[in-house]
Amino acid sequence: MCFLRRPGASAGWIWWRMLRQVIHRGLQSFFYKLGLFVSRHPVFFLTVPAVLTIIFGFSLLNRFQPDTDLESLVAPSHSLAKIERSLASSLFSLDQSKNQLYSDLHTPGRYGRVILLSKPGGNILHQADVILQIHRAVLEMKVNYKGYNYTFSHLCVLRNQDKKCVLDDIISVLEDLRQAALSNKTTARVQVSYPNTKLKDGRSSFIGHQLGGVMEVPNSKDQRVKSARAIQITYYLQTYGSVTQDLIGEKWESEFCKLMHKMQLDHQDLQLYSLASFSLWKDFHQTSLLARGKILVSLLLILLTATLSSSMKDCLRSKPFLGLLGVLTICISSVTAAGIFFITDGKYNSTLLGIPFFAMGHGTKGVFELLSGWRRTRENLPFKDRVADAYSDVMVSYTMTSSLYFIAFGMGASPFTNIEAVKVFCQNMCVSVLLNYFYIFSFFGSCLVFAGQLEQNRYHSIFCCKIPSAEYLDRKPVWFQTVMNDGHQHTSHHEADPYQHHFIQHFLREHYNEWITNIYVKPFVVILYLIYASFSFMGCLQINDGANIINLLASESPSVSYALIQQKYFSNYSPVIGFYIYEPLEYWNGTVQEDLKTLSQGFNTVSWIEQYYQYLRVGNISATNKSDFISILQNSFLKKPEFQHFKNDIIFSKTGDENNIIASRLYLVARTSENTQREAVELLEKLRPLSLIQSIKFIVFNPTFVFMDHYGLSVTMPVLISGFGILLMLILTFFLVIHPLGNFWLILSVTSIELGVLGLMTLWNVDMDCISILCLIYTLNFAIDHCAPLLYTFVLATEHTRTQCIKNSLQEHGTAILQNVSSFLIGLVPLLFVPSNLTFTLFKCLLLAGSCTLLHCFVILPVFLTFFPPSKKHHKKKKRAKRKEREEIECIEIQENPDHVTAV
Repeated sequence: MCFLRRPGASAGWIWWRMLRQVIHRGLQSFFYKLGLFVSRHPVFFLTVPAVLTIIFGFSLLNRFQPDTDLESLVAPSHSLAKIERSLASSLFSLDQSKNQLYSDLHTPGRYGRVILLSKPGGNILHQADVILQIHRAVLEMKVNYKGYNYTFSHLCVLRNQDKKCVLDDIISVLEDLRQAALSNKTTARVQVSYPNTKLKDGRSSFIGHQLGGVMEVPNSKDQRVKSARAIQITYYLQTYGSVTQDLIGEKWESEFCKLMHKMQLDHQDLQLYSLASFSLWKDFHQTSLLARGKILVSLLLILLTATLSSSMKDCLRSKPFLGLLGVLTICISSVTAAGIFFITDGKYNSTLLGIPFFAMGHGTKGVFELLSGWRRTRENLPFKDRVADAYSDVMVSYTMTSSLYFIAFGMGASPFTNIEAVKVFCQNMCVSVLLNYFYIFSFFGSCLVFAGQLEQNRYHSIFCCKIPSAEYLDRKPVWFQTVMNDGHQHTSHHEADPYQHHFIQHFLREHYNEWITNIYVKPFVVILYLIYASFSFMGCLQINDGANIINLLASESPSVSYALIQQKYFSNYSPVIGFYIYEPLEYWNGTVQEDLKTLSQGFNTVSWIEQYYQYLRVGNISATNKSDFISILQNSFLKKPEFQHFKNDIIFSKTGDENNIIASRLYLVARTSENTQREAVELLEKLRPLSLIQSIKFIVFNPTFVFMDHYGLSVTMPVLISGFGILLMLILTFFLVIHPLGNFWLILSVTSIELGVLGLMTLWNVDMDCISILCLIYTLNFAIDHCAPLLYTFVLATEHTRTQCIKNSLQEHGTAILQNVSSFLIGLVPLLFVPSNLTFTLFKCLLLAGSCTLLHCFVILPVFLTFFPPSKKHHKKKKRAKRKEREEIECIEIQENPDHVTAV
């Protein structure tokens, strides 16, 4: 090995170059030997992966188990909201207060909820009798468990003061309306206010989440209700933590949903939408059931595309079965990975639907590259040497891209990831990448060996029969000649590459390469890229976090229908926020009262403190010291029937003869628009910092906060960490590759593709949820997978011009890139027909990833690389210098031998 020093080059640069070349040639030598080893033992490398797939495939069938805990999957694992929930629960039982801590879809424990919607223009309050009939049917509904019948009264949450079932206050309002109707009173005389109304027992109740689509009486000071479109009723079940209680509760919820469906048939003048605690998980898992058939169709489309794109008119060199076997190789490696996942006690969830597509996109790239590497080998070599040459040519690049896949998803599976669904997906993807790599060089490599042996022995690539001689074919019909044509009329002994007749390679060489490098096309490509960059940048400025759980559910499911109706009619007020004061406070102090009033300013409050202060003002009672304040509170205020329920909001302690208030709670509700999710996050971010700077020590909590708390940061962290890991890897290997500019161009290309996908998916109404984040991590690797071979071939090319270099790069790798991306995109089409928000997101993101990568590989990079470094002039100067040196030597020889010139 000889290294020539370039004029002006430093010794350090020469040593770096020597080191890079030694590493590169060492890797090529290793994979050449690996290819030889596989080609000499093809049966072994074919059998071992097949046996592994059979073993782990059976474990997949036996150990399959779905994950039913949706909160642990999609809510941030480590959040302040979970700590606040524990603290709030230690003060006041959340099970007893969940009817007051209203949340849209994230109510803890078991429950049944129904929205009753009147026809357009109707008033739901006029149908009080019908609604109460449905309510009674729910109360009388029986559930049989081991011979015992259970009704709602056996399972409900009980009130502390009278041990009766907790029911929504709207039921009392409806009963008053029904009694007024029966006694020939008009509905208007039973005054219903909104959002706070007075009940028959004197209590003031917040019904903002129980009455929806409200129209108020004009100029009404007490906000009287003129009409309403919808009523929402929730039936809360007790949760003791026992398995039996949970099973009975689950059966009750199931019967509740069936009853609501039956009631819908009986009452056509109302629309009923029901929801239970299991509905979210059931509709989340429903995506997997809906997608099973479509995934099989997707697999068939990929098999067909791979088979057709690997075919040629030449029956000897055509490799349709290799394309088919390549896709099957990825399939069996994915089955093996799934088996390993379930053996290690993994539980299935619907986000794992993306793994077959992710694995296929990476694995088939290696398949098509190996196939292209085989076509670049010399035909006069033995088939074992050709396999070894293909490994030496392809596996270095494929090893690098597989390593980056493993690093990216490994970082996503690290403890820094705060979303369990993302972590589980990344762990499974790491196993899939490793098995893909092993199966490609073993199982598919063995298939390549057998295909090479058939080609060397001149067997037909489809029928596996001996190809007859040219003389024999000339005597046969045209159809027989077409089927058995081995390209002898097109090729000659002087043709270096008979595989150039492959239709994709022919198209790239004869048509596309000349067109894309045309000087008149380049300005339009630059304009196209500026448009692409503008839209991407515009989208990146409008990113939304996807904390809304309905983004992961089947689109036509009951939960999504319920959520849309709920958002339309019951989004005037935010979820009820529990305001917990967890330290003793001087409530009788005027300064403390002003601080509490300041904190609750702008909120609709449900508060014992506010009611107590009003009680003192109305009765003209003075309570300016501790003893009077607590004495009147305990002995007078809390004894009144309309205020007895506030006993649940205060914790007293007794030290000797002295009573103290050690903790209390109140409820805050904010006025919101239809975008309740985002406004609830803003409320949390507004209130939480106040707890650190105020003298009043408090926490705020609602079950919804567990899913929303720092969701944006939690969901974007994996892609940031993965991107940083890949960037660090590329920078660290900057001086260990053959040409550092290859890594530089790769970083620019991947950044452009990633930002393009991020911006365009935002413009396509895709939020930043766990699915889109996983797709962004995959986009990083997908872009590297396809751009790296093209860029490294370009920077290492020694042709005279950049244009010729990019033509050769496209001719060498364009076929494999086009085969893989087209198979990948065609395989995504069936996802479009799965009625699920999760698969819609998956389809949009992966479609953008494939399209942006294809755009860069075939349009943007071929043009931009002709403008910017690396320069190819020094290669031209070297060749000119060699030619000049050769001419000088010839002149010297002529001068030294004039007789020879005379003789000539």
